[in-house]
Amino acid sequence: MSGSSLGLRSASYGSLQQQLQNGAGLAQLQIQISPVSVPVSVRKTPSKMALQGSRDKERVLNRICKVAGRRRVGMFLLLLVSAVVFCSLFSFITKDDDTTPGIESSLGLSNHNTNTITVREEIPLNTRTPPAVPSPHLKLNIMFPVPISDSSQMFTEHPCANFSFMPPPISPKRTGPRPCPVCYASVEQAMSLIPVEPSPSPVLNTLDFISDDNLVERETLNGGSSFGGYPSLLDRDLSYDIRDSMRVHCGFVKGRRPGQGTGFDIDESDLSAMENCFGVVVASAIFGNYDILQQPKNVSEQAKQNVCFFMFVDEETEAYMKNYTTIDENKYVGLWRIVVVRNLPYRDARRNGKVPKLLLHRLFPNVRYSIWIDGKLELVRDPYQILERFLWRKNVTLAISRHYRRFDVYEEAEANKAAGKYDNSSIDNQIEFYRREGLTHYSSAKLPFTSDVPEGCVIIKEHIPITNLFTCLWFNEVDRFTARDQLSFSTVRDKIRSKVGWYPDMFLDCERRDFVVQAYHRELLEQRQRAMKNRQTPALTEAPYKKPAANELTRNPPRKLAPVKRPKDRKSGSKRHRQKATNSFL
Repeated sequence: MSGSSLGLRSASYGSLQQQLQNGAGLAQLQIQISPVSVPVSVRKTPSKMALQGSRDKERVLNRICKVAGRRRVGMFLLLLVSAVVFCSLFSFITKDDDTTPGIESSLGLSNHNTNTITVREEIPLNTRTPPAVPSPHLKLNIMFPVPISDSSQMFTEHPCANFSFMPPPISPKRTGPRPCPVCYASVEQAMSLIPVEPSPSPVLNTLDFISDDNLVERETLNGGSSFGGYPSLLDRDLSYDIRDSMRVHCGFVKGRRPGQGTGFDIDESDLSAMENCFGVVVASAIFGNYDILQQPKNVSEQAKQNVCFFMFVDEETEAYMKNYTTIDENKYVGLWRIVVVRNLPYRDARRNGKVPKLLLHRLFPNVRYSIWIDGKLELVRDPYQILERFLWRKNVTLAISRHYRRFDVYEEAEANKAAGKYDNSSIDNQIEFYRREGLTHYSSAKLPFTSDVPEGCVIIKEHIPITNLFTCLWFNEVDRFTARDQLSFSTVRDKIRSKVGWYPDMFLDCERRDFVVQAYHRELLEQRQRAMKNRQTPALTEAPYKKPAANELTRNPPRKLAPVKRPKDRKSGSKRHRQKATNSFL
């Protein structure tokens, strides 16, 4: 072996280089390279004596191996090493248990990928009733991750990391839109992934809302209503000039606070319950008795205790519900807290439904996340699983599904007119206004946007300034033009994106159909039920047979009929029959 090769090999471990740098490695290098010849007369040094002692030990060890056998010695050494490793691990674990802070220790914060954290105390993310003593943690409006208690639920890699998208399964019985497989984390895993801090809001940090108690109701050429504050076209343009601090129209213009004298009036007890809802809210609405109340399914116990479920109804729907269901003394029907809204701002029930749909951040000022579902939908997944799948996993702040068939606003407008969803002239005026502003047909040039038309029956949102601004401006379009929010979605999205680069995420419609089941509207459902009843077998018109009484039999005894003589049948084997049968085949 040459010196250069030895130097390269040793340098890979860093030992030779260090010796050469110290200036004492040259002599050692010569000793390692050249053979060493030691005269016999030289006195044994201590290092040589140690070498001789080690050789003696090796000899003794060889003798033991010869006597006891190599296999037994190997097993003995293996057991000895295992015992040492076990003792060291046990001492390490007990040491960690003694030093790890418990549940009463100080709060530990972590990033989104942390599976377990140490919390100061168990804090409910939401409360149905206001606490007797307001908790300082609740005032922070922060949801904390929940440590995983079940070791089988802990994970180093996300359980859906290897999941690949599959299209909806083909079924000859169902050819229309249908759900596709979606991978969810377990409820406990999803709760452990709750972000500690709110997501950052690009550019916009402070958002306030315009109020005017002296506003007078009037007719304007620009559309709008007193509930929305009649924003002018100049106000509309300024609302898209996104700055660090903004003040915009966002409904509830009149009154002291949303729900009090604003045209969307709510009882004080309901407002108090809404203000004391923290963390997550699932909200829906039924106005004009248009839908039948659907109870959520597959909701975990954690969600039942910590997530708020609010259903907004008008007085007409409330009267119908009282005839067919029971509202308890706490205003609950199952999981839903029923909130009766009075003095509605619009005549159109569909437009009234847009108030809680797009302005939940104004009705629930302390909520961090919201899931909106239309009244016709039935929730069949846990809210924490939905938030983890569509917000936290993708690191987005607002998610909405795209339409299953249409991607172009112009096509959506024509479909609405053909179906009679709204006044045709109003739809034409709205589309013409957007066209003058630069609205174009959807094409691949608009990527990364996969569609211009949402299926707006579900909105999953984190309440931060930029998402609140988006839903405010979206509501202003609905207030100014038609109630068909699918027509105005892309206009608001594109204007905000051109300023700050933010835009909502759009997921597949088949994924939406996996966590909500769409039912028929009440009128259609009742028509189907009546049709099913009409298909049943009609009742018999004739009176059923009644056995005559004994006295009737004596008065009118039955008349016996004379027996009728039946002619004798000819034998099938007779000669005439055989002859007739053979002639028939000729």
